[in-house]
Amino acid sequence: MLRSTGLAALLATSLGVTAMVIAMALMTGYTEDLERKLIGLQGEVIASPLGRRGLDHDDVQRRLRAAAAVPGVVRAGRVAYGEGALASAAVPEGLGVVLRGVAPDDPIVARHGGEIGSDEEGIPGALLGAELARRLEVASGDLLRLVILDLGERRPRFRYRSIRVTGTFASGFAEFDARWILIDREVLLAAGGSGFEMVEFKIADPRATEDVARALEEALGTDWVVERWQRLNRDLFAALELQKLGLFAVLALIVLVSTFNVASTLVILVRERRRDVGVLGALGLTARDLGWSFATYGLLLGAVGTALGILAGGGVAWLVTEFELVRFDPEIAAVYFIDSVPFRVRPQDLAAICAFTLGVTLAACSLPAWRAAGIRPAAALRDE
Repeated sequence: MLRSTGLAALLATSLGVTAMVIAMALMTGYTEDLERKLIGLQGEVIASPLGRRGLDHDDVQRRLRAAAAVPGVVRAGRVAYGEGALASAAVPEGLGVVLRGVAPDDPIVARHGGEIGSDEEGIPGALLGAELARRLEVASGDLLRLVILDLGERRPRFRYRSIRVTGTFASGFAEFDARWILIDREVLLAAGGSGFEMVEFKIADPRATEDVARALEEALGTDWVVERWQRLNRDLFAALELQKLGLFAVLALIVLVSTFNVASTLVILVRERRRDVGVLGALGLTARDLGWSFATYGLLLGAVGTALGILAGGGVAWLVTEFELVRFDPEIAAVYFIDSVPFRVRPQDLAAICAFTLGVTLAACSLPAWRAAGIRPAAALRDE
């Protein structure tokens, strides 16, 4: 009976830890993937001048050169944003799009193997998000009709341009892939004014974003607004962190229940080994040592279950990530922002799981260990 009870306690602990490891890996992977993709097509720090003036003034250029020289800044790129609609032969009514204007030699364009310069006919090229290209049913070389919303004057106006598809990009971020277009910055500014132009800074270490942003604020001056990618997405990541803590608390109940199995195993062990406890006490083993012996047994049982759970959870996380077993359809991906979820196991998450599991196991073992320490040798031997 003791063996079956111990195995049940071991299995319960390992299952609870496995569930916690998988859940923490899911939330960590989802959060880190969102962070990576959010700054994959944008900079970690974004700066824009106050007001609606352009960026061609000599003083502005001087400040930008000073900002680009800030330690930690890898690249400073001028970009522009706009909104519009894109129509194809298959979808003549068009789809709403976000226009991102970059330089033709921007690393993002080169990374995806496209070309956004104008061709011999003067038609500018464009890179479309892979999902957007699928919805429009277009391929490289197709001509599209672009309608740009111009807010550069007192009244909104619509400007029409023909663009040629030169390629697609797949960032893995559903919002980008389904709505974004990469075009020449000058084409966008000529059609939509200069009110949406800004500078994006890529930095060497995203963890040092705050320090670099403060240095950029000093270099650019008070008439520039400097934003960090964390602040721009603060509510999103705060909600994810709260969800992760809530998930940890819920799954911790499984581990908490499993500790009762460990405690019941020790209770049975104390009852079945009462005579042996009496003999050890008669031979001079102190009550404190007796108590620690039983507590160590329960803690060892919890440690083995924890180790098995970590191995099982880590194995499941690796399999799911390696073979992309958790993937979403485009409609679902638009809700969760990404098309697949990686499971990433962090050492700090494992440390928290181990500390919690072993802590509650030790607490559950304290009562039966205390009862074992309270057994009097004479009474135990007389009862036998």
